Amino acid sequence: MDMPKLIIFDLDGTLAESKQTLTDEMAELLARLLTVTKVAIVSGGAFLQFLKQVVARLPSEANLANLYILPTSGAALFEYDPSTLLRVGNSEWKKIYEERLSEKEFHTIEEAMRAAAKKTGVIDFLKPSWGKRIEYRGGQVSISVLGQYAPLSVKKEWDPTHAKRRKLEEELAARLPEFSVGIGGATTIDVTKRGIDKAYGIRKLCERLGIDESNTFYIGDELEAGGNDEAVYKTSVQTKAVTTPSDTEKLIESILTAAV
Repeated sequence: MDMPKLIIFDLDGTLAESKQTLTDEMAELLARLLTVTKVAIVSGGAFLQFLKQVVARLPSEANLANLYILPTSGAALFEYDPSTLLRVGNSEWKKIYEERLSEKEFHTIEEAMRAAAKKTGVIDFLKPSWGKRIEYRGGQVSISVLGQYAPLSVKKEWDPTHAKRRKLEEELAARLPEFSVGIGGATTIDVTKRGIDKAYGIRKLCERLGIDESNTFYIGDELEAGGNDEAVYKTSVQTKAVTTPSDTEKLIESILTAAV
């Protein structure tokens, strides 16, 4: 295939395991890809999570000017800009937009999350967790059933069929009709402003870059119905489903080979 003008990746399950950093191999492949096209990453995590999982792992010579970060499911966009004052490590990033939830909205969402968890029985807040269960991420509020830092092996075993997350998602959506509610990571439900999702973020980025959606390629591990990549189908981007980061590595290698 011809090299797309923009390649967009999901993060957890696609570029890396849940909340884990990029492998050396993935970091090198992304750096090579950044030399030939623009790359974006969109996922439910907060901006600092992207820096930790992705940016900090890229080689020092990586062309960050071609990298775009869409945290909180597309509710915000950051691009590399050495002239800005937002400095993290050796990288400078500029916030282009953020559809931020207010403190009042956060408290409304948190109350609904606790009520939905109690009614469905999916979460017992009296039991210990690995870190916070409810996190305010600016443009998004996320509820992680086991806590933000649960071990990967435990996460994978908890809800392999999505059944528990769908139950919690449906109850939460019924309580928060004025917001968008969707499955996030392996144990997570994300809430954003109404209409804010990965499709929104992709459209905003394509508009900013002047790239037609049809010249954009999206790669994710949950492109099926009910998956956290499903919203992408509301755009006209090309898509490719993967099942593991190893699949993604092979796909990037094939894209780079075809571009030679």
